[in-house]
Amino acid sequence: MILESLRGREVFTKLAHLDEAVFPLDRMALAIALEEYPTIEIDDYLRQLDTLAARTHVLLGQNPSPFDVLKALNEVLFIQEGLRGNTEDYYDPRNSFLNEVLDRKIGIPISLSVIYIEVARRIDFAIEGVGFPGHFIVKHTGQKGEYLIDPFNLGRLLNERECQELLDRVYSGKVAVQPALLSPMGKKAIISRMLYNLKGIYYQKEQFHEALAVVERILLINPGTPSEIRDRGLLLMQTSLFSKALANLEYYMTHSIAPEDAT
Repeated sequence: MILESLRGREVFTKLAHLDEAVFPLDRMALAIALEEYPTIEIDDYLRQLDTLAARTHVLLGQNPSPFDVLKALNEVLFIQEGLRGNTEDYYDPRNSFLNEVLDRKIGIPISLSVIYIEVARRIDFAIEGVGFPGHFIVKHTGQKGEYLIDPFNLGRLLNERECQELLDRVYSGKVAVQPALLSPMGKKAIISRMLYNLKGIYYQKEQFHEALAVVERILLINPGTPSEIRDRGLLLMQTSLFSKALANLEYYMTHSIAPEDAT
C-alpha cells in the first residue's frame, strides 16, 4: 500500500509540472485521490466522463443553441445520472475526490463543476470554472451572451440577483457582485482550490497527516508559496517531525518580506 501511495504522488508530480496549456484538469482532479485511493484506475473514470459526454451528444439536434446544450448537459448529469450537491454532509472529504463523486453521485460545488466542465469539453462546448467566493460555479461565454451555471444546484442558471444572494452568504451584504468575481479560473488554479478545500476539511477534523499530504501537493502546483511552507511546518509539528518543522518555519520567516505571524 505504501508503494502504491508513492506511485500516486509520482503521478501527481508529473502532471503538476505540465504547462497550463496542456494541463489535464480531469486527470489531475482524479490524481488528487490517488494517495487516499491508491488502487483506483484513472482511465476507468475518464471513460465514465467520455460516456456522459456521448449520452449528452445524443440529445443534441442540428445546430443546438447554447441553451439547448446546457439543457442536455443538465438532463444527463442531474436527471439521468443523478449527480447532486451533498447538503447533508458538505464537509465529508469524499466530496472532494472525483472518483467518489462519480461513484456516490454527490459532491461539492467545485467537484461537480469539474465534471460539468470536462463533459462539456468532450462535446466541444466551452465551459469555464468561476471561483466565486464561497461557492464555485461555471460559465459559458459565446456570441449569444454569457450563461452562469450552478452545478451544485442541478445546473440552474444564475442571474445577477442570485449571484448576489450567494455572495451575501459569505459577506453578509457588504460586498457587491463585480465582474472580477466572475472571471474564469485557470485549470491549475481550480486544482489548487480543490486542494485548499480538502486541506481545510482535514485540518478541522484534526487529520494532520492527511492535511500535510495535501499541503505537499499544493506546493507541487504552487512551488515556494510562503503560507503553505508555513502551514507545512505547523503540520509537521503536529505530526512530531520537529526538525523538519523547524526548517520549514525558518524558511518561511526568512523568505517572507513581512510574515504576518512575526511579532
